[in-house]
Amino acid sequence: QLQASGGGLVQAGESLTLSCAASGGSVRRYTIGWFRQAPGKEHEFVAAFGWSGNTKYTDPVKGRFTISRDNAKNTVYLQMNSLKPEDTAVYYCASDPRPPMSVVVSGYDSWGQGTLVTVSS
Repeated sequence: QLQASGGGLVQAGESLTLSCAASGGSVRRYTIGWFRQAPGKEHEFVAAFGWSGNTKYTDPVKGRFTISRDNAKNTVYLQMNSLKPEDTAVYYCASDPRPPMSVVVSGYDSWGQGTLVTVSS
């Protein structure tokens, strides 16, 4: 089971850190991905942290977002810097127990509830 948290309202250029806490299983056994859904749009892949420690980012967030994993806390984080209004969305974390790392919704089989990130201009 996954629980996402950390969303909020910030101004453009500011930072937020989202957390995805896992229970009932170790995050080391899964790829944990972050997706986001802006109003009226489909889910969009943001970043993922693979079970082997590899990471992947969508191009619009490269250089601004960093995904990391804390094994002791069984939590995956998404550090978001230099936020832009177009980053406004509900952010979801999800787990994928099967390699290779997926960047599509259908590759993930367990989803947490979303956390809203709003970036004002």
